[in-house]
Amino acid sequence: MSTGKVLLGVLAGIAVGATLGILFAPDKGSTTRKKISEKGDEYADELGEKFNTLVDSVKEKYATVKGQATGMAGRAKAKAEETIGSDGSI
Repeated sequence: MSTGKVLLGVLAGIAVGATLGILFAPDKGSTTRKKISEKGDEYADELGEKFNTLVDSVKEKYATVKGQATGMAGRAKAKAEETIGSDGSI
């Protein structure tokens, strides 16, 4: 199972647990709705931060792989040109 799926599952579990805890707390409805709204905002912010971190990580990995592929292509081209020779014969 990937780390992203585990992280998403943990966050979802925390959100559900917190929501159920608030719903079953002996507060007035308006207080409960305010708490739910505040927790929702907190979770949305945390999820946004984690998503941005994931996107940055993917971008870094893409740039690394792209650089490696470009380098390999350049070396392959140079080797092919070396093999063919300057007169076009193999």
